[in-house]
Amino acid sequence: MHDGDLKAGGTPCSDSVYTGAFAYFSALKAPAMFTPGDNDWTDCDRPSAGGYSALERLDYERALFFSTPYSMGQKRLKQEVQQGALCLGVSGFVQCVENRRWTVKGVTYVTLNIPGSCNNLCDTSPDPAEFAARNLANLMWLQDTFAQAKERASAAVMVISQANPGWDLSDPTRAPLRNPRTLAQTDGQPDGFVQFLTALRGEVTAFRKPVAYVHGDSHYFRIDKPLLDATGRRLENFTRIETFGDNQQNGTNDVHWIKVQVDARLRDVFRFETMMVPGNRVAVPADTQLLFIK
Repeated sequence: MHDGDLKAGGTPCSDSVYTGAFAYFSALKAPAMFTPGDNDWTDCDRPSAGGYSALERLDYERALFFSTPYSMGQKRLKQEVQQGALCLGVSGFVQCVENRRWTVKGVTYVTLNIPGSCNNLCDTSPDPAEFAARNLANLMWLQDTFAQAKERASAAVMVISQANPGWDLSDPTRAPLRNPRTLAQTDGQPDGFVQFLTALRGEVTAFRKPVAYVHGDSHYFRIDKPLLDATGRRLENFTRIETFGDNQQNGTNDVHWIKVQVDARLRDVFRFETMMVPGNRVAVPADTQLLFIK
């Protein structure tokens, strides 16, 4: 699973970026899933990114990565696709084909097109109309997913999107600041996430079983439990996983991945293991002798 951002935000959004990524995903032996990030479309209108139309780039991604109801990869997995022309494209309303869902071995997974850059409400060319349509579609897809997970007696739900929506007042350099009880943003920036977070909190509370939210965006690996209820109590069944992100100042120093072991029989269902790529270790290079130990 790739949780968005195929490239840096200030580099061109040329077709070759997407076709190259599609080739990589297609070459993987296992099913390969993807959800768009802000660097892939909302930020493409930046002059440094080529001054593209953000909607045109999203349309291009939809046509390339999401043209069938199957995942990418050599072993393709059939997925449920959100139905109805609920999202906006260049020519009007289109199907939100990037919003996917699948259930494997008693666990339900869902992707939502929720990018950073205020969920398309800030940066170079904010688009409130596009946001409003897609946000409503995302809320519907989230609620429908939890309803289906309950119907199927799923042991857990994993939600995957790109944005770090911000959870509290503790992380001003990496995420929006918000009141952890009301979830209202407090830093004066446009808030493209409060409705999603409010809906997510309600579903997590009602579901009671483990829920994992996987995202990228702020390029800082962490696994924690930042979601509180309206009285300030931590939701113990909710876990946030922020995946590694390429910090350009550090070269490949932060380019690694996370292995998730999933077992519906376990109390917490998900187990997470950091997979440090030996060739990307810079400050403390990998011990080459250890690489050959079986």
